[in-house]
Amino acid sequence: MNGRPSSTGASADSSTDRSVDAATDTADRPTALLVVGTRPELVKMAPVCRALSDADWRVRLVHTGQHYDEALSDTFFETLGLPTPETNLGVGSGSHAAQTARTMVGVERLLDGSPTTDANSPADADPPTVVLAQGDTNAVVGTALATCKTPVPFAHVEAGLRSGDRAMPEEVNRIVADQVADLLFAPTDEARDSLRREGVADRPTQQVHVTGNTVVDACLAHRTVAERESSVLAALGLTPGEFVLATIHRPRNTDDHPRLRRIVGALDGAPFPVVLPAHPRTRRAMESAGIRPTGALRVTDPLDYLDFLRLLDTARVVVTDSGGVQEEASALETPCLTVRPHTERPETVAAGVNELVSPAELAGRLRTVFETDAESMVGATDLYGDGRAGERIVGLLSAAFGVDSGRETTVSEVTE
Repeated sequence: MNGRPSSTGASADSSTDRSVDAATDTADRPTALLVVGTRPELVKMAPVCRALSDADWRVRLVHTGQHYDEALSDTFFETLGLPTPETNLGVGSGSHAAQTARTMVGVERLLDGSPTTDANSPADADPPTVVLAQGDTNAVVGTALATCKTPVPFAHVEAGLRSGDRAMPEEVNRIVADQVADLLFAPTDEARDSLRREGVADRPTQQVHVTGNTVVDACLAHRTVAERESSVLAALGLTPGEFVLATIHRPRNTDDHPRLRRIVGALDGAPFPVVLPAHPRTRRAMESAGIRPTGALRVTDPLDYLDFLRLLDTARVVVTDSGGVQEEASALETPCLTVRPHTERPETVAAGVNELVSPAELAGRLRTVFETDAESMVGATDLYGDGRAGERIVGLLSAAFGVDSGRETTVSEVTE
């Protein structure tokens, strides 16, 4: 891989030469530092983590603490095949600027060997071979900005997604992370083409690869396990194919109380059961707006991964504003209605398995899809890959850093 040219002068900038080749001799065994901040990031990074371990990489998993709560138990990590994070950066809640800044400081300390805010964090004087982050959260942009000012290369998993909506903080995070990344793993050709349009793929210091999305890896790996081990259907009194699953958590939908009332009203007025595992943001917003469902809608606490996967796999329709759920629904052949004006997963809309709807349209469209259109909104299971994205990503990492992973890597590559 072509890294950035090393500075030949004695300026301070020479300390931040980010040639990938320069990182290969940090240790005999390559080390990947994986930084995550939310539950979806853990789910999507798990296939990469497992593939790294299988390829004899040393894995260091770090949680920023953005969504670190009691639900993230040892069982959660065991279910996904993840090690317990070696440290929690303690980022917590706060404004976008505060979360990003705390992440930057924490990651910088990890990379230069300084103590972190976590007293239990092990000392590690040697920098990692590469830093990876996934998706579009403040954890990602903070990690990207901190890493790009060091000699350690940064790899962005799920690169190139674009909704065209700069009002979404996640869109800004994606753009910034992609601009400074050294390796970019795009889930689809369309994501790669977005990077091309932005000029990212034309730079000799960056590599762009189409790998598929690791969320499909996670879905397919745990689908049978969820069917066997989850008892959520019985616990909620649900019959496969006869209910709707809903997830609503975007600030656009929760912070605008009239909008939230329309969404909840559409779900609560349905002539079939609707289950909403409530994100804390959603529950607080409903309480603040005085919204109390009394009809078809059943609001539950957040579910563990296997229970949620089981509901998504057996629902007649899913209503969501989540990007990841749109991908999971296509892989599991569950028709999807997305309550947003834009999506960074346009492949699902083009394939006819996902529709963008407004709160005003939701009630009517949900009933029509449930009763008549559901069968026509399935069949595009391979939009985001075949369940081997994690293996491909690790094969590419191993190739970039001269590691014999024992894996054949067959992916698209864009370099000039």
